[in-house]
Amino acid sequence: MKKTILFVVLSLMFIGCETSEVKNDSEVKATWSSSDQYANWSNGGYTVYNNIWGSGAGSQSIWANNYSNWGIWANHPNTAGIKSYPNSTKYVGKALNTINTLSTSFNATTPSGGAWVSAYDLWDSNKANEIMLWLNYTGNSDGSGNVKPISYNYSSTGASVPVYTNQSIGGHTWNVFRGNNGSNNVYSFLRTTKTNSGTIDAKAIYNWIKNKGWFGNVTVGDIQYGFEISSCYGTNGNGSNFTCNSYSVTSN
Repeated sequence: MKKTILFVVLSLMFIGCETSEVKNDSEVKATWSSSDQYANWSNGGYTVYNNIWGSGAGSQSIWANNYSNWGIWANHPNTAGIKSYPNSTKYVGKALNTINTLSTSFNATTPSGGAWVSAYDLWDSNKANEIMLWLNYTGNSDGSGNVKPISYNYSSTGASVPVYTNQSIGGHTWNVFRGNNGSNNVYSFLRTTKTNSGTIDAKAIYNWIKNKGWFGNVTVGDIQYGFEISSCYGTNGNGSNFTCNSYSVTSN
């Protein structure tokens, strides 16, 4: 009898360790989940954020098994403006010239339709400089389309104007845009062909900007990977799923 009671108690403890969210009418079991606007969860030296920061946002729920495997279900309306940037973040905190290796890998599953960017945000520790690496996105690599990078210059049609095109940096080829959002400098690197997986030499990205004289020997801050979403109303208004299958940062 005592063995039976112990087994039941242990079983209930195990079930209690799992959380579940209903996303697009299918149950997803995960170690952690939340629908709170600024929910965050620390795991393995990283922090996973829900980060619904823009005005006019709809619903968004986040789940995570660990810092590397997480995802969201979101239903943001088809209106202008960024609604959220759910992401996983690793803080580095080293001066650029003291870093030997800074690389990162990602693998994601993204929906069709909507207006969004699967992207890295690379920061300095003072949050004065933001480097966006656009890997997959619903706009176009020339700066046109329904999502556009921040730029000092725009064409007569409203497209962002790149300052450099077809630059091979960090293992990928990019069109580079430069601007300011009113709070910090923004350097946007749009991969000329879209992808949902890869490895990037992030130190090469920082060094390329430094060599242009756009900033100095900065202290590398947050390395973030996630989904910057403007709209994802989905089919018949059912929202959309975004999944980070894996993500990691290597630094020494």
